Amino acid sequence: MGRDLWEHSQAVKTIVDQASQSTGIDLKDLLWNASEDDLKNTDKAQIAITTVNLASAAVLEESGLECDGVAGFSLGEYAALQLAGVFSVEDLFAIVKARGDAMAEASNALRTDSGQPGMAAVLGLDYDTVDELCKNRLTDVYIANYNSPNQIVVSATAEGLSSAESVFKEAGARRVIPLKVSGPFHSPLMVKAKERFAEYLSSYTFSDPKVPIYSNVTGKRISGGTEAKELCVQQIVSAVRWVDDEKAIVADGFNRVIEAGPGKVLAGLWKSVGGEIPCLPAGTVEQIAELAQAGS
Repeated sequence: MGRDLWEHSQAVKTIVDQASQSTGIDLKDLLWNASEDDLKNTDKAQIAITTVNLASAAVLEESGLECDGVAGFSLGEYAALQLAGVFSVEDLFAIVKARGDAMAEASNALRTDSGQPGMAAVLGLDYDTVDELCKNRLTDVYIANYNSPNQIVVSATAEGLSSAESVFKEAGARRVIPLKVSGPFHSPLMVKAKERFAEYLSSYTFSDPKVPIYSNVTGKRISGGTEAKELCVQQIVSAVRWVDDEKAIVADGFNRVIEAGPGKVLAGLWKSVGGEIPCLPAGTVEQIAELAQAGS
């Protein structure tokens, strides 16, 4: 993941070095040699993904494609905050490591004899239906991600996940897909992580963003650095309102969206909301070159 970016750009080599120094983790080894199980652990995954997010953005900028606004899905919001000038690259990696450590510790504490807590994608039910089922038919199951009008992700304890599939399918869900994650993120189950992370962030000052940036917690533009800091804490226990973020981006008049980072999941989700405005993946040197050739 990200190796072609590293081989292509000195700026990416610098980012990888900064990430390694800030976290004490050998990022080249983590990105290119780690097993799937290693990368599934949230403390490792968050650093790896953030590094490649920034690497993609750096190569985009070198290619003449600078952002006029930014947004990020869950963890991606931190790279977006850095690109908006809210904090430095060095602070970004230190903050993301602290976030990952707090979330890993809270998730591990929720393991029981029934298994590990986690997340599942619910396909084919709308937000209100899933919300009603979580509140009235299930225990310790919460909406975690509002991905698209017909794709909702829930977080739950192991016991909650075991009972959720039958309840959602009975209500008409096409599929309920367990996700390869290590915890019940973006839910009240992560309150211990929120408390630990809030204490860690208390020593940081967040600057006001230099370009528009959109919050997962509210689905709206972030007004300033103070609000950005508060929302970073709240994001740990709040659902990711990605559909609302997308709608706000469209309403603000942006005419093209680029997904900087590994994969193209967000480009897929964008199709249900973005209409005729494209979202183009830009996680590899080849993809970025094609975008640059097409013009800014």
